[in-house]
Amino acid sequence: MDDNILSNLKDAKKIDIKNSTVDFFQFEKDGLIYYYFDTSMCTPPHPMVNALVALQLLDSENKRVLMKNHQRPMGLFPKIEENFDYKIISLDDDYLIEFKFITGTVLNTDFDDNQCSG
Repeated sequence: MDDNILSNLKDAKKIDIKNSTVDFFQFEKDGLIYYYFDTSMCTPPHPMVNALVALQLLDSENKRVLMKNHQRPMGLFPKIEENFDYKIISLDDDYLIEFKFITGTVLNTDFDDNQCSG
């Protein structure tokens, strides 16, 4: 993942995402469609809720979700690891997590399980 991927936000368009509690943005780079949201100033359960809403957008190999958060969402990873890969980049005071769907897996992530136990 490009460390400067957030520089593309200047060209991002705000989009409406059902059941989200923060603003979502969409942009394209190198043939990939990115959905971005920032929960770095949010308290639980907002990071988990929005991550699970966002992951439902990943319906093809050319789509990614970028989540900016104040900490690594450790409670989220076990819930999604069967269907989604992720990469973590440390920013100055936050983290940027890039998610993508694991092609060939049977989708069985419980998107309604949005309670954080961590």
